[in-house]
Amino acid sequence: MSPSRRRALLYLAAVLFGGATTFYSIVWMYYAPQSGATRIGAEFTYSLASGALRVTRVVPGRNAEQAALRAGDEILLINNAKLDTLTPYYEAVGRGNTGDTVTFLVRRPGEVSLRVVPVVLESPLPLEMYRNLTPSRMAAIRLMMSYPILFLVVGMAVLFLKVEDRNAWLLAVFFASFIAIPDLPPGLFPRELRAFIMTYHVVLANLAGAALYGFLAVFPAASPLDRRAPWLKWIFLAGGGISIVMGLWALAAANTYDTFWLPLEYGGPSWVNHSVHLLGNVLGLGAETLAVVSLVLNSFRAVTPEAQRKARVIVWGLACGLLPIVMLGMVVSLTGGRFQEIPFWPYAFCVLALFLLPLSFAYAVVKHRVMEIPLLLRRSARYVLVQRGFVVLMLIVAASAIGIFTHVFSRLVHADTNTGMALSAVFGIVLVWSSAPLVKRGTVSIDRAFFRSAYDSRIILNDLAEKTRTVGDRQQLAMLLELHVTQALHPKTLACYLESGNGWLAAVSGTFPAMLETLAASAPVLIELAGRGKPWEVPSGSTGTDELAALAPLAPECLVPILGRENKLIGLLVLGQRLSEEPYSSEDKHLLGSVAAHAGIALENIRLAETMAERMEADRRTAQEMEIARQVQARLFPQKLPAMKTLEYSGACIQARKVGGDYYDFLELRPGRLALVLADIAGKGVSGALLMANLQANLRSQYAMAVDDLPRLLASVNRLFYESTDDASYATLFFADYDDTSRKLRYANCGHLPPLLLRAGGSSTEQVSETPKIERLRSTCTVMGLFEAWRCEVAEVQLAPCDTLILYTDGITEATNSAGEEFGESHLLDTLGSHSHLPVRSLLQTVVGAVQQFSDEQQDDITLVIARCLG
Repeated sequence: MSPSRRRALLYLAAVLFGGATTFYSIVWMYYAPQSGATRIGAEFTYSLASGALRVTRVVPGRNAEQAALRAGDEILLINNAKLDTLTPYYEAVGRGNTGDTVTFLVRRPGEVSLRVVPVVLESPLPLEMYRNLTPSRMAAIRLMMSYPILFLVVGMAVLFLKVEDRNAWLLAVFFASFIAIPDLPPGLFPRELRAFIMTYHVVLANLAGAALYGFLAVFPAASPLDRRAPWLKWIFLAGGGISIVMGLWALAAANTYDTFWLPLEYGGPSWVNHSVHLLGNVLGLGAETLAVVSLVLNSFRAVTPEAQRKARVIVWGLACGLLPIVMLGMVVSLTGGRFQEIPFWPYAFCVLALFLLPLSFAYAVVKHRVMEIPLLLRRSARYVLVQRGFVVLMLIVAASAIGIFTHVFSRLVHADTNTGMALSAVFGIVLVWSSAPLVKRGTVSIDRAFFRSAYDSRIILNDLAEKTRTVGDRQQLAMLLELHVTQALHPKTLACYLESGNGWLAAVSGTFPAMLETLAASAPVLIELAGRGKPWEVPSGSTGTDELAALAPLAPECLVPILGRENKLIGLLVLGQRLSEEPYSSEDKHLLGSVAAHAGIALENIRLAETMAERMEADRRTAQEMEIARQVQARLFPQKLPAMKTLEYSGACIQARKVGGDYYDFLELRPGRLALVLADIAGKGVSGALLMANLQANLRSQYAMAVDDLPRLLASVNRLFYESTDDASYATLFFADYDDTSRKLRYANCGHLPPLLLRAGGSSTEQVSETPKIERLRSTCTVMGLFEAWRCEVAEVQLAPCDTLILYTDGITEATNSAGEEFGESHLLDTLGSHSHLPVRSLLQTVVGAVQQFSDEQQDDITLVIARCLG
């Protein structure tokens, strides 16, 4: 059978079993309050041989005694109806009204004549415990009659949570059998329900001993008795089966004669019946006794301390839950009395004590780690007096104050009720508000005086949460966490893991094996832990599972995640078992969660500070490297100007960043021959500077051939630039060869902005109107570096004395102001015209200054070369 099919069948069986138990419990709770002793004050058996009721006991002081019924009398007729079945009895006695007279035809031993005995029916609840039903008694009775609820809820909850666990089924069957043990009232429930109710009662009640032993023999661990004699479980189960068979046979006979809940006299050898009943009683008592023995042995000799603690919790539950009712039964048996004659409150106390039984079982089964009973009581007392004492005391104070004030106010001032209640409410609120600090201090004093250890732990962990804010590095944070958590909770082991980068957590402090110096934050158990977002108490025995196998060497008892932004796991505290072997309480985990939250903030701040420091250091290194690059690039520009007789010239490059992609140069081709070079690389910053250096190196390594063959020089430079750059890199370039003797200027414009040649005598107005006094040296070929097949043409122009040549890049004409206007060629010509009288160097500085003043922020490199022919 496949696991899924098996699980489905188990769930179906659990649903059917739970439904039957729930239905039986509802029927029992509905009819049980209507039960009582027989309504005529006598008890009977029914004789199959004679078809008569035999009186077995007459209750002193009751109506049967007053009517002169005696033990041993046989009732042959009830209201003139024969007793072939007991239907006449149920109709006349069970369903009769109080005060009705029922007539019995009685045959008394030793008498020949028959007697007619009239008996008046009593109240259906004549028991001592039901007399004088005050509100407190009524509440206690209702609570007593609802006792199956707790057994039902605990048993079914455990069963459905662990439907594949054999122990869960044993516990559910035991609790169901405990529900089935008490009798139901005779003749009160409908005939249609009798078969189911009686069958359930017979089967489950007779399995009680076997189920109890089967469960306690193996839970919380196999007991020494079960390890030595595992076959005992089957012996008790067989005994329960025999009792069930006998009970079902008796049930069949009772159904035939309608004698439910009245003992039958079957006839035949009495020793057979006695032997069967004795065997059932011996087996049941033996199973219950050995179950307790197994439990006690487990509480001292279980294989693990946790199993011992769970066994001791159940021992306490059995002792406190069952001993009162058992001792009461012994007293009743020894005194020859009946449960119905017991005073109300002793009986109620014994029944209500049974509630401890499912509570102790539930605590032991559901909780992964349990506390010793003294510790559990101490923690419960602290919870009531300290953790919830403030609220409880405030409610008591408010209720008392409102009650007193209302009473006094109503006596002194004759006001209407609504006014009195309103003033009382105001008084209570004021009193609560004013007394809150006093009550708060009182609970703190109680905590400090009577629960010092827990109080100290809370103070230490709260102090730790504050101190985590001031730590400056990871090591300091880890040491602080280890020190304070150890002082507060005293774990046997503690390991602190903090984020180390690349998705790993590194052990920073604490105790950890060498193999677990690092943990992968992507491990499934850590992902689940981050999803929980709070401390997790590791279930006992679960470290052997696949999910927790990686952490098994740390012996984890409690895992505390430290989360950063977006619930990312950036740290982990692994706490082992406490030295006191106590489990971590909910308050402990709440405080650890608070500490982890503050530690997460501290780690984020540390990481931010580290990132800022790294960035600042990187920026410092970058700035230093950029300064070096700037100095290197500055050395690439002309350091000295070759002397020329007929030409005054100057150049400047003001970069938008530390380094840039603009380039100018003055190359002495031979004596009397000067090359004026201006280039603009596509790109700024470091990338532009690198391309500029590449172009400069290519040009300077070959510029000597420019005298004889300028196109070949530029073609070679283009080829080298094309081969050493990517497809998107290119440069515009203007290369001019000036002859100092002839004043001729040969040039090649490779896609660059046309240089301006201002002829002597030109004015700014003439320039703007493009008079012949302004010439533009337009492109003779395309840009460099984009095409491998590249050709260049050379043009020539004759310069005259006082002619001025201006080479510039787009950083001048495309400079913009705050209104988005460009400096443009017109502003450049205006500036040149207005200051044409200045020497070349001064004129260059004036133009650069005008551009910088025009633009709010320099966006591009500003490069300018000015050359003027001397007269």
